[in-house]
Amino acid sequence: MARTVDFESFKQKLDGIHKWPSLYMFKFIVPRGKEDEVFALFPKNKLTTKESSKGNYVSVTAKVMMGSSDAVMEKYVEADKIEGVFAL
Repeated sequence: MARTVDFESFKQKLDGIHKWPSLYMFKFIVPRGKEDEVFALFPKNKLTTKESSKGNYVSVTAKVMMGSSDAVMEKYVEADKIEGVFAL
């Protein structure tokens, strides 16, 4: 299910915080077994993972050099296609 996001507001917040290019930290929570789909979003980057206490979910963190707020938003749009993903 697609989420409703105010992209313009998000873009303004990103541009207010970051000077591009900038190191940006993505963090996602996904059901166990879906973490490879998040890895595929960042094929050239090292990602870290942490399993939930019951092992049902995995948090995936990526620190990535991003060129613009638009590029960051594109990653979130792609991640939203992963079933069960939560972006933090």
